[in-house]
Amino acid sequence: MTTSRATLGRLVGEADLRSAFCFCGRTELGPAGELVHNESVKATLEALNQMQADGIISHYAIGGAVGATFYLEPAATLDIDIFVILPAAPESLLMSLAPLYEYLKARGGQPQGEHIVIGGWPVQFLVPSNELEREAVAGSLPTRVEGVATWVMMEEHLVAIALNTGRSNHIRILQFLEQEAVDHDVLQAVLERHGLTTKWQQFARKYLEGSHE
Repeated sequence: MTTSRATLGRLVGEADLRSAFCFCGRTELGPAGELVHNESVKATLEALNQMQADGIISHYAIGGAVGATFYLEPAATLDIDIFVILPAAPESLLMSLAPLYEYLKARGGQPQGEHIVIGGWPVQFLVPSNELEREAVAGSLPTRVEGVATWVMMEEHLVAIALNTGRSNHIRILQFLEQEAVDHDVLQAVLERHGLTTKWQQFARKYLEGSHE
């Protein structure tokens, strides 16, 4: 089961959805090659897709370091960040991950700190906490890994989220730039729309122009 753009529009708002797709001509990624050195990838993605098919989540997208490996040179990583859109609960405006964890534990998922191990791979589920992250999930691109359908955030969204998150992710941003893996016009549009232009200028002065302020 894949989530249509019409369904996503109802989940995250039509305006957000239009803005997510308006600056990228791509509609999908090519099949991923060697994502990570982890034999559990296929089983984990199959579990995520089943969870979506069963209505536990409405949509998801791979972000973080694993999301970056779809665009950069493959690198080993120990866990995976999954951003999820949860079904709206009519009786409450609060979104809880509890049903998701109960669903997975009933099917063999093992809690491990902030993660739950699915198919041998630690997964951290994250509900988008701001408009940037919601747009990134809505604008995620379909691809396939070992024949399994999945969704991954656009590279420009990954860079913007890394910038917004903080200094620990600056190396990842530099990798995207050094490997020419981002469209600078698209990135600039994302940064402007989400109020990150000043942060980007500070990042550029420190890391791209040799400033050490």
